[in-house]
Amino acid sequence: MKPHLLKVSLKPEASFNIYKKKGGNFYNHWHFHPEIELIYIHKGRGTRFIGNDVHRFEPGELFLFGSNLAHMWRCDPEYFQEGARKKAEVTVIYFHHDFLGDKFFNTPELKNIESLLQKAKQGIKVNGSTKLQVRELIEKLSETNGLDRIIVLLTILEKIANSKEKQLINTIYNPVKIEKSETDRLNKIFQHISDNFQRKITLSEIASVANLSPKAFCRYFKSKTRKTFYDFLLEVRLAHACNLLLEKDVTVYEVCYDSGFNNLSNFNRYFKKIINKTPFEFKKEHRLLAE
Repeated sequence: MKPHLLKVSLKPEASFNIYKKKGGNFYNHWHFHPEIELIYIHKGRGTRFIGNDVHRFEPGELFLFGSNLAHMWRCDPEYFQEGARKKAEVTVIYFHHDFLGDKFFNTPELKNIESLLQKAKQGIKVNGSTKLQVRELIEKLSETNGLDRIIVLLTILEKIANSKEKQLINTIYNPVKIEKSETDRLNKIFQHISDNFQRKITLSEIASVANLSPKAFCRYFKSKTRKTFYDFLLEVRLAHACNLLLEKDVTVYEVCYDSGFNNLSNFNRYFKKIINKTPFEFKKEHRLLAE
């Protein structure tokens, strides 16, 4: 799906920016930007769309995105509905690859960080003790000035680069060429799916949102996302199902229908295929981890 360019406002008095954002949602539009992004989620749950990947996100997660990696965060409805009490909160660091000079990361001592920044174009999730160490450094960074500020950021990048507790989010991701004329159409498609996945969405319906014939829409959507419309819709529904299984004391039957499936056997089959375990196994496993 084609993202739109987000213009990040970097402060003129600093070489990189760090923000703490609070509210009902993160930036919930499919977007990209040339700045590298490091984001830590303090509060908030929902569905993340990173490159070709669709998954749940939870509090306490840490991600590194390379330049121009398309992504979007969509908190669950209870975060942004009118009168909602729950609030999302993240700390985000933006910096350009060359914020310390064109060839800074090409020096022998920093080649590990340069390799990290290249891999980050596919998206990286940081886990384990490394995540906890980086979280503390991010807190320190927000209170640091001058040269120490740059040193702390480089320390963060080095810790992630040298850690084995990280994973690529997209093992294969080749962004398509960005064309501004397509931005509105693709955002409308994505928004319609996000708002209506709990009910049946026909091919003719979603094609009309894009102002295309059903046949033309199928070609268009596959060319932009490298997935069929139904595969993409399935991933969105399963992400929602995982959240229900984790957060609420509901039956698998209820989760099936609340997630847009109208057949329990199909729900179990698709869940097993994509998540590699049955809904019951998934719920039982995560309940044990929480105890």
